[in-house]
Amino acid sequence: MCPNSSSLLHTDCLENGAQVLSEEIPGVRSITVGVWVRQGAAHEQADVMGASHLLEHLVFKGTERRSAHDLALALEGLGGSLDAYTSREHTSFQARVLDDHLTEALDVLADLTLDPLLHAEDLDLEREVVLEEISTVEDTPDDLVFELHGARLWGEHPYGYPILGTRDTVAAMPTEALRRIHRERYVGKNLVVAAAGNVQHGRFLEEVERLFGGVAPGERSDRVPALPEPVCGDERVRRDGAQSHLVFGTEAPPHSDPRRYALVLLSSALGGGMSSRLFQRVREELALAYAVFSFQSFYALAGMTGVYVGTRPLREERAVAVVREELARVARDGLLGDELERTKQQVKGQIMLSLESTGARLHRLAGFALYEEPYLDLDELLGCIDAVTLDEVAAAAAEFYDPDRQLLLRLGPEEASG
Repeated sequence: MCPNSSSLLHTDCLENGAQVLSEEIPGVRSITVGVWVRQGAAHEQADVMGASHLLEHLVFKGTERRSAHDLALALEGLGGSLDAYTSREHTSFQARVLDDHLTEALDVLADLTLDPLLHAEDLDLEREVVLEEISTVEDTPDDLVFELHGARLWGEHPYGYPILGTRDTVAAMPTEALRRIHRERYVGKNLVVAAAGNVQHGRFLEEVERLFGGVAPGERSDRVPALPEPVCGDERVRRDGAQSHLVFGTEAPPHSDPRRYALVLLSSALGGGMSSRLFQRVREELALAYAVFSFQSFYALAGMTGVYVGTRPLREERAVAVVREELARVARDGLLGDELERTKQQVKGQIMLSLESTGARLHRLAGFALYEEPYLDLDELLGCIDAVTLDEVAAAAAEFYDPDRQLLLRLGPEEASG
């Protein structure tokens, strides 16, 4: 973490290693507060895929002081909200409340994360909920195609594991596996506690120290294993349906790599909105798809960048050819000068608009601690985008958008003839 670079930003570290961050946002009456644990799908073994996510569910079944109903009512009864999610590299629990209710929100978050009961009978119930969640993904092909693509792109590496796990691993998940994760990973050195909104850091730090200061330091979560060589090619997973779902994607640089700014600009220009190249060509000009967009994700060791298209089987090959043409064009030519400047304005506007909520500011704040990167205030972030040059964009495009580098996964029926 860098030194405090703003009078409204504060960072501290408890003696047990837990990191504490806050950002004061003048003019709001709410606070969004969260606890992050450095434990996610990328830290799991293959036989317990989905353990981190299942544990995230199970803590809501009750603690030493609160039943599941008590947890649901504790903040909702105050007009607030409580939520959680599991990602590749961490698990997060967040609450949004009025500023007067910060103490209650932190108490609930500490109760959830530090003192869950983790009873076997509760796991038997909650695994059924997660199995239904897996079924939802399986019945949603435009979600499923991304899971299938990731599994093939990363091979046996944990970055390719489904965050929800598989039916087999969830059905067989032993209670002790979840208790072990909680015991070994929900420890001081793996915790980030952060708040954004109408928050006074001194008071916040006192509450975090009181609630989280007694947690054992423990050991940092295992580092993510080394990555295999990227996979490319063209694969099909056959499935009945009215559409073919296509994902082109390849490995990209990690979160800490400054090339990610060029890639964000490239992705936006290629498929980031109605004015993007792919939307105009694939949808507006050729009417090959309703949904077409680009995407990118950045993790500790690597990232992913690519394109999604949903189209009827009759038009699948034409859609594939057009996307490959656009990928080849951007890989060969990069972006034109005026196109780069327009895209910079678009991305900067999107960033500024997205950061008007306390929740978005909180997630951005926690990200600097989770990825151990220097804090950038908004002006510094916008400066990083403005500083991207045509040459940097061209180099990133040539390396990561070459169609021969992509792994294309097709989910759908066989191509229709005619």
